[in-house]
Amino acid sequence: MQLFYNTDFHDNIFLDKNESKHLIKVLRKKNNDIINITDGIGNLYIAEIINDNPKACQLRLVEKKKKKKHKYNLHIAIAPTKNIERFEWFLEKATEIGIDEITPLICEKSERRKIKIERCEKIIISALKQSLKFHKPKLNPPTLFNDFVKKENHDKKYIASCNDLDNLELKNEDAHKSCTILIGPEGDFSIDEVSKSIKNNFEHIILGKSRLRTETAGIVAVSCINMKF
Repeated sequence: MQLFYNTDFHDNIFLDKNESKHLIKVLRKKNNDIINITDGIGNLYIAEIINDNPKACQLRLVEKKKKKKHKYNLHIAIAPTKNIERFEWFLEKATEIGIDEITPLICEKSERRKIKIERCEKIIISALKQSLKFHKPKLNPPTLFNDFVKKENHDKKYIASCNDLDNLELKNEDAHKSCTILIGPEGDFSIDEVSKSIKNNFEHIILGKSRLRTETAGIVAVSCINMKF
């Protein structure tokens, strides 16, 4: 299956310029061909091409199906990496594995405090289509650590760091359908940040015996939760 992305659906559907060009110019689709589209909120639309214009392809809706979501709700708050390509890699792979919400987290030791939201959204959508997912993760604007830990209210909340506090490993934790995990910057969370998170009912965990890069830690966390369900 080849999957396309669109958010505006009526009886007649118009794809945007980029999707239209890829569909008609690259994939050589033409009138009467059938394609699959998702809106990123759990729906699969089966549609027929009725105007193969490479700048504004027009489709006729044939059928709509509701697709099931994975059985957990995972929010990863992760510090953007100094090398933005590593953060973008995390967005791509986390989307492919299965994640619901991502918050770029601004910490004491953060070396990057700004990201290009529009570019990040494009990476997420591309990964969504490639991995045949029908639920697009929500990408939040960058948020200060202190603000985030005070307002987050998922059933289970964890902070993963290299601080030598305990040996509680995420892989050994019971499965929780609603979960938030904090992943720090290259220099790790500060002791003060860990303390503040614990005061706000976060549990301190480790992700294994190895010291991981920020983006690797994020993927390990996502994979660990995914494999529990």
